[in-house]
Amino acid sequence: MMGGMDHAHSDMQAAGAPAELAARLDAAAASCTRRGAQLTELRRHVLGLVLEADGPLTAYQLLDRLKETRGSAAPPTVYRALQFLMEQGLVHRLERLNAFIPCADAGDASGHHHHPVQFLICRKCGRVAEIDDPAISEALARAAERQGFHPGTVVVELEGTCAACAEAPR
Repeated sequence: MMGGMDHAHSDMQAAGAPAELAARLDAAAASCTRRGAQLTELRRHVLGLVLEADGPLTAYQLLDRLKETRGSAAPPTVYRALQFLMEQGLVHRLERLNAFIPCADAGDASGHHHHPVQFLICRKCGRVAEIDDPAISEALARAAERQGFHPGTVVVELEGTCAACAEAPR
């Protein structure tokens, strides 16, 4: 796992005991309520699947898992739930992988949910680490400003090799 403010998602879920998962889902529901939104049973289920995963999941992988308990689930169902979860800052979409991971700060008590984020994506094992480095965000904002550009959402995805894969014997 990365140090500091890094969050390796596959390591995060490893500690996903049922009580911890329930606590994270309850915190997410409370976070939604504070913002005047509702984490419905379906949205909670989709979030639970993302939280339980060992890594990023595509919408169709989520649909397959959802169909195990909700046989009639259809793609629009998953996409609507994921859109809501992204709007609430509970999951992130990895553009490069077209997949979803939980936000490392999902459901935190501050209600702070939209933050600049950077992802480190390992090409070898698929591990994704979420980092929140303000210096990166500030540098991008200054560079955009010099060009007269007004950024909206800023997401940085870096592909490379994680520490575990770099240290592994070849």
